[in-house]
Amino acid sequence: MTALFVPDGLDGERLDVAAARMTGLSRSRVTELLDAGGITVNGQVAAKASVRVAAGDLIDVALDEVRPVSAQVRPALADGLSIVHQDDHLVVVDKPAGVAAHPSLGWDGPDVLGHLAAAGITVATSGPPERAGIVQRLDVGTSGLMVVARSEAAYSVLKQAFRDRRVDKEYQALAQGHPDPASGTIDAPIGRHPGSDWKFAVVSGGRRSITHYATLEAFRYASWLSVRLETGRTHQIRVHLAAVRHPLVGDPLYGADPVLSARLGLERQWLHAVRLGFVHPVTGDPVEFVSRPSEDLRRALDILRAEA
Repeated sequence: MTALFVPDGLDGERLDVAAARMTGLSRSRVTELLDAGGITVNGQVAAKASVRVAAGDLIDVALDEVRPVSAQVRPALADGLSIVHQDDHLVVVDKPAGVAAHPSLGWDGPDVLGHLAAAGITVATSGPPERAGIVQRLDVGTSGLMVVARSEAAYSVLKQAFRDRRVDKEYQALAQGHPDPASGTIDAPIGRHPGSDWKFAVVSGGRRSITHYATLEAFRYASWLSVRLETGRTHQIRVHLAAVRHPLVGDPLYGADPVLSARLGLERQWLHAVRLGFVHPVTGDPVEFVSRPSEDLRRALDILRAEA
């Protein structure tokens, strides 16, 4: 069982919506858990998805007894990369940390496009040659879901959907300290860091960037957050949380405490793309994919819970 306190940002929300936001499971899987008696609220088995929860309620979810919807049959590629969904127009992958989205100058490690090519999975030719088919990117040190277009039509429609903010992107992050307020929005422009070629920062004249966050669980030294993006700037979550003095645990580039990172066994930033939802670019059907944080991230949470 995983015990989570309802954050202020989900006060008054339906139980199924709150549980999905807090765990990264889809609402359909949450409903299945409810039907099986796998969710309790303040120690009582919950019977209805529509019941409203209050900030501070303790929700227990039997995560270990089920697998997320997207984790049914996942063909495994090299370096831990797995395919969540594949059709003639797109492929959704679950990317581990240490794998780049595409080849780039100065990076000689594995990348998503290279692994897809090795597996015989063709992608769209649209876009710059080294980023063909890529409609979104995740940092090398960030794990989770990303979609790659396989057809030219899908590439065009998906790129526009991301530009128009019609894609539901949810991340989970572990930030140092306790953001105040516990749930809120960071609206601050991001641009190149004036003193570094590799970093970004909140700067005057940068591109508008909007990040929404809600605290899922507060520990002694850190806070586990649900994060949603309205914009998709490079390093956006990392930059915004560092700007409010709550850098991601395990992210030395943006000011993380190396002692805390080492104590939690983290060798990369605690950031995982847990949910990706959009309208299929060809069929027009709404689709949603979910990924559970990887073992190293879950282990860090376990250590913090044990200390609390």
